[in-house]
Amino acid sequence: MSALIEEGRAKVNLSLRVIGRRADGYHDLESVVAFADCADRLTLEPGDELKLTTTGPLAAACGDAADNLVLKAASLLADAVPGLKLGAFALDKVLPVAAGIGGGSADAAAALRLLARLNNLSLDDPRIQKIALATGADVPVCLLSRACDMTGVGEQLLPLALPSMPCVMVNPRVPVATKDVFQALGLRNGELLVGVTDVIRAPAWPEEGGSISDWVEVLDTVANDLEAPALRIEPVIGEVLDALRSSAGVKLARMSGSGATCFAIYGAPAEAHAAAEKIRRDHPGWWVHAGTLS
Repeated sequence: MSALIEEGRAKVNLSLRVIGRRADGYHDLESVVAFADCADRLTLEPGDELKLTTTGPLAAACGDAADNLVLKAASLLADAVPGLKLGAFALDKVLPVAAGIGGGSADAAAALRLLARLNNLSLDDPRIQKIALATGADVPVCLLSRACDMTGVGEQLLPLALPSMPCVMVNPRVPVATKDVFQALGLRNGELLVGVTDVIRAPAWPEEGGSISDWVEVLDTVANDLEAPALRIEPVIGEVLDALRSSAGVKLARMSGSGATCFAIYGAPAEAHAAAEKIRRDHPGWWVHAGTLS
């Protein structure tokens, strides 16, 4: 059988509200998640041995292959599905690591999609859904790889009709550990970030056909609750946000996930590309991508 190929698209949190920390230590979230047109590329060559090789411009940042979420997801699925066909994975790594855009989660989700194709499994198979969440909180939404309102610890997904939005994504090439940001947020087990008398209501997201301006107007009423603690850990995130917010034509700019990647939304592709070029000139050491979110 010939090799199978999937893309692990970058995930961007357009909003991220931390509702609180549960008694078991996990955080309940509400986040509008979009996906970018930049992606890692994962190939599966069917065979008897499960292994992973990593290439690409950011391969060195992936660390030990044994710790990679691709192998974790594949191993967990093999434990859950007797006789699962496996093989050799090859990862072309182009997305920054520990960057708040779900690179590792997107790779793990791509691995699950590849194994589902190889073994004629549906992505709705409860075993795949269970393994996705067990691999990481962002893996279920990356498995779907489409715009969603994500709630709970990442397992509840409501698809959204998001327009194609010109964007710029910037990472200062400084890794930020998610656990450190949540620790800096400082919630105790069982503590709500909102007051106990508050009524928790999600915004009414625009329906299908909503414009970029419609979405920006609503997104502007929410935020990323992890932005402030991440800034305390890595102040360079503030420099990235300043660069994006001062660019011509920007409609909205904020941090994605737990950082350090930040994004900006524009009204037209030309504005996004012009902003990206200026940021590249001013900060040649940063990772910069101009494209679309959808």
